[in-house]
Amino acid sequence: MNRVDGRSPDQLRPVSMELGAMPYAEGSCLIGMGDTRVICTATIDDGVPKWMKGKGKGWVTAEYAMLPRSSPQRIQREVNRGRPGGRTQEIQRLIGRSLRAITDMTVLGERTIWLDCDVLQADGGTRTASITGAFVALAQAFIKLQDDGVLEASPLIDSVSAISVGIVEGTPVLDLNYSEDSTAGVDMNIVMTGSGKLVEVQGTAEDGVFDRSELDLLLDLGSKGIGELTALQEQALGASDPEF
Repeated sequence: MNRVDGRSPDQLRPVSMELGAMPYAEGSCLIGMGDTRVICTATIDDGVPKWMKGKGKGWVTAEYAMLPRSSPQRIQREVNRGRPGGRTQEIQRLIGRSLRAITDMTVLGERTIWLDCDVLQADGGTRTASITGAFVALAQAFIKLQDDGVLEASPLIDSVSAISVGIVEGTPVLDLNYSEDSTAGVDMNIVMTGSGKLVEVQGTAEDGVFDRSELDLLLDLGSKGIGELTALQEQALGASDPEF
């Protein structure tokens, strides 16, 4: 199979992670995966939702949005519709679940971390890029809490990142761009920790069905991509904090 951008089936798009892109935020990462760009910020808020008060535990939650001209056609701002659409709610819940999976809420204490993921440019994989970039922003926020003497230890249990895989023209491929995603026979998003534990797998046969052997191939392909993203996260965070 010849991919439109010349990549091999198991090759990630070029990945970039710019830390500190939003200087007012306690943590921020401008992540690029191919032509997809997402700005991820972490905000520390003292206190937790009412239903968590008095339990001694913190909370990590996320919001996600696509800017109007992040796509070829203008996207209407969802605030003008009165509420986020179904796709937006699904994605921000996925981001929140993914980051909570690697956070020790007891160590965090009664604080909330808000993760805002805003898509500047979309070319496939916006939810997976958001999770990968949001982890970097979250890690920076935790470093700040430690540097400020608020926390003695990091609440991080592990790292987390996400990647898309799929079957395009009969070939399992890694990190689909939009043109591949829109024609894939199977489309899957994999969220995994740096230690190789699965957080979530979202897989759909868009055209027909797929079997267990193909599922295993896709999981192996996704695991390879997650390993590479984990190394890039560590490299980016290590450059900003040698102790990470």
